[in-house]
Amino acid sequence: MQESQDIHLSNNLDEIVAAVSITPAECSPSKLAQTALFQPSRDKLQFCEDKAKSYSSRHEYKKAVQELVRCVALTRICYGDSHWKQAAAYVNLAQGYLQLKGLSRQAKQHAEKAREILASAIVPPYNDHTDVFKCSVELFHTMGRALLALQKFKEAVENLTKAETLSKELLQCGRISKEEWMEIQARTQLSFAQVYQGQKKLKEALPHYQEALEYMETSKGDKSLECVPVLRELAGVEQALGFHDASINHLLQAHLIVLNRKPSQEEATVSAHCVARAAVTSVASGRPEHQDVAEQYFQESMANLKDAEGTGKAKFLSIQDEYCHFLQVTGREEKATSILRESLEAKVGVFGDLSPEVAETYRLLSNADLAQGNHSGAHKKLKKCLQIQTFLYGSQDKRTVATQQSVDVLSKAPEVAGKPRQTPKAKPAFCTSVPPHTVLGKARPHAAD
Repeated sequence: MQESQDIHLSNNLDEIVAAVSITPAECSPSKLAQTALFQPSRDKLQFCEDKAKSYSSRHEYKKAVQELVRCVALTRICYGDSHWKQAAAYVNLAQGYLQLKGLSRQAKQHAEKAREILASAIVPPYNDHTDVFKCSVELFHTMGRALLALQKFKEAVENLTKAETLSKELLQCGRISKEEWMEIQARTQLSFAQVYQGQKKLKEALPHYQEALEYMETSKGDKSLECVPVLRELAGVEQALGFHDASINHLLQAHLIVLNRKPSQEEATVSAHCVARAAVTSVASGRPEHQDVAEQYFQESMANLKDAEGTGKAKFLSIQDEYCHFLQVTGREEKATSILRESLEAKVGVFGDLSPEVAETYRLLSNADLAQGNHSGAHKKLKKCLQIQTFLYGSQDKRTVATQQSVDVLSKAPEVAGKPRQTPKAKPAFCTSVPPHTVLGKARPHAAD
């Protein structure tokens, strides 16, 4: 039995040791066997761990998970099935799966495997088990995050509380430094906040977000990029609770951090857009003093994408539509209408003639005509919106039905109902062909129609 296991292990090592050459001149036969069995695997393990961290830092999470799977296999080869480092490898793999949407159940399964290993790894005396206890903190926190993602909030709180309690005990015993403890606290308090937010308990979530930010700024520095997601989540809760000044200030703080790190065009756009949206929400809640903030950061976000193509152009048009809505609610309908008319051709080019974006633009232009008393123009544009919606969603969809009702109401307006109809043209002969310059299905809409 032992011989078969050794053969199986040797087969698994063939690929791992391929890049490492060890000559008999350098080692005795017994030392050669020991070095070939352990040293190359540990080198490969370190290499895979470094690759996983690199992929994760670049948000290439699928590739990171592939490396973490290799780390689990290599750790088993290096240390065996019952070593705490094998549990740590499973915890790291669980964390990798949590980065990928929809794979929280797999993350929980790997965390449970790590818990099984650690249960057998911790035996008296406990004096030399610092690494095992630190791994346990990571395990409890990771399990809490997995349960949070699965909306098992009670179990999530139980695991996060264990992580918090154990880390505090390690600090008091001198097993971890205060800096390490603050990093753990930052992550744990953030997860507590997310649990309460997931339960719609925003007042309970707020102090945990504030505490997480405080620990994060102390441990990482207040200019660290790691503060940005915490600031944004905190701002979202503050906004929902009506603390608009605090929300906008935290988003501005996050924006400055992003700009100081030479962001990509997309990152700078997202950051400015977050500030603009928060300011719009504040204005809509009765705080007109934030109009200038919204205007400034809408312009900044659009300027970043003005000359973009492809997905960048689509994002630009989407933000531009939000800006037009902002202009309308702040009484600048004429400017909004002008921008919408100019954007129609670009939207047809990016999204296609029969797209939700083009339909929505016709709807907004119809509303603008209606506000100016132009019932005929409003009716014509809304009918185009209805045609596109019918094609996209069908005649029974609630969006199509609502538009149809509006068209019916406008049809009864004197300006529309009393309009003389054109005399029908004589029908062409049955054999008459379509002129060669006409391309069926390619007629493009124009706002001026």
